[in-house]
Amino acid sequence: MTSSELLTYCMGKPGAEQSVENQRGANQVKVGDAMFAMVCDVGGREAISLKTSPELAEQLRAKHPEIVPGDHLNKAHWNTVYLDGALLDSQFYYLIDGSYQLVVSGLPEAVRHDLGL
Repeated sequence: MTSSELLTYCMGKPGAEQSVENQRGANQVKVGDAMFAMVCDVGGREAISLKTSPELAEQLRAKHPEIVPGDHLNKAHWNTVYLDGALLDSQFYYLIDGSYQLVVSGLPEAVRHDLGL
């Protein structure tokens, strides 16, 4: 997976909006003003940070060496996934979908309604 492919997939989600976090040059992807993905460079390696439940975050980190606690994010709820690891493309899509759904489910009903979700 490349960072541009992941960014394109994220932007295909209903209500997704992209912004650039100026300090780090990271591409943040939000829905309803809440971030669900951040495509960035971490220590010279391309990566994507995604929201997840604390339980799943720990399981993923234990199973996949390319998944680490979220860089500059709440480490209980965010994982950073390096793109140069052995993770399959389908697993990236699964993690992005889960992050998106987790964020959407936490949005106020009025916001979800305004976004058509």
